[in-house]
Amino acid sequence: MKTKVLVATLNEIDVLGSRRIKLDGTEIAVFRLSDDSVLAVENLCPHKQGLLSEGMVCGTTVHCPLHDWKIDLHSGKVQAPDEGCVNTYETEVDPENGSIYISV
Repeated sequence: MKTKVLVATLNEIDVLGSRRIKLDGTEIAVFRLSDDSVLAVENLCPHKQGLLSEGMVCGTTVHCPLHDWKIDLHSGKVQAPDEGCVNTYETEVDPENGSIYISV
């Protein structure tokens, strides 16, 4: 059974910015996109464990700050020609107050 955990509010994360949180021993990067949607992935690039929360967001992709690997924030898949995947987390934004929840 999944549990929704309150992790932030929209006004705490800049547009195209991120926030690092730790849940159940795993560090997660929470990204606010330009349309105010929120996506969350494990905060380590599968290549050399760069912190994805420090990467640049373009559309729904984050660029790893170490070697520019591009990771789709919806699927967690690394874009070709590179290979790999990171875990993704279900997110929900409360339209009333902007509260951001992650399901774990």
